[in-house]
Amino acid sequence: MRKHREGLSLLAYAAFGLALIMTMLLCVCAGSVPIALENTLKAILYSMTGREAPAGISKTIILNVRLPRVINVSLVGASLSLCGAAMQGLIRNPLADGSTLGVSSGAALGAVIAMAFGFYIPGTTYGGVMLLAMLFAFISLILILSLAYALDHSLSTNTIILIGVIFSMFASSVINLIISFTSDHVKSIAFWMMGSLSGTGYSHARILTIFLALCGGVILLHARELNALAIGEDNARHVGVHVKRVKMVILIAVSVLTGVCVSISGSIGFVGLVMPHMSRMITGPNHKKLLPASMFSGAIFLLFADLIARTLLSPIELQIGLVTSLIGAVAFILVFYRSRRKG
Repeated sequence: MRKHREGLSLLAYAAFGLALIMTMLLCVCAGSVPIALENTLKAILYSMTGREAPAGISKTIILNVRLPRVINVSLVGASLSLCGAAMQGLIRNPLADGSTLGVSSGAALGAVIAMAFGFYIPGTTYGGVMLLAMLFAFISLILILSLAYALDHSLSTNTIILIGVIFSMFASSVINLIISFTSDHVKSIAFWMMGSLSGTGYSHARILTIFLALCGGVILLHARELNALAIGEDNARHVGVHVKRVKMVILIAVSVLTGVCVSISGSIGFVGLVMPHMSRMITGPNHKKLLPASMFSGAIFLLFADLIARTLLSPIELQIGLVTSLIGAVAFILVFYRSRRKG
């Protein structure tokens, strides 16, 4: 019973799930061509039961364009937010996430190298980009934390963020250098760098679902350890936590999941910073509640960001990374100001 009370209640899961489903339906219905909710539900229901949808329901737009995109957006949002919450708990830093720590930049660098030089894995469509994105994300994270530890053994907030920002600038410089030497890929790389899930399909959703289930499951299973680490590594050791092993497992899971997301969606910043912090205000610091809540809130946040990107200047579509960066920049300042006041 105690373990049940420590996590989210069934009512909370139901509320989050209902909010997510309603948001997904809204995003499928809204767009340059508005579609009635009744037609959306009919198209999805008929497709699930294998029946032919009645004429005039815009089946192609719903099932082949908007629904796969909405599913991918929600999976990427949940993954990035979960990774951010895990990193904040692991480093005991409310400003940590893939974008502020440079992990996303490292993954982007790996993906750009794969796209620019045609690195691929035989028999796969996205394997090369995905593999290098995951590999560079992990290497970047290890490098940043190692440099921060060498400069400051306490791994203070300012040191980690500073090293992360410097590494992000370095990675961006290398990416620009690569682009300048690969003129044939400039347009596709520049478009991908701004972050977008336009054109993603069910195959991307399957990949994201598999990696979210595997890496996300690993992170969720370490919620107790993250709670112990939140009060300090020495205290965590005293309660039986193998600190080095737990850190390495979570770092690998975060790096792999971030790399997969970046390889599919491009660079979408600040989701992992904003939503775990907002979720923490509701659930408190207990990671057994915080991690699931961050997944739901991250998915909902990115769905709304994608909806704004699609509809704000319709028929022109903004990149989703631009929208999240504008929102995230303001949120970053507020979070940093709040953490400094507490400090």
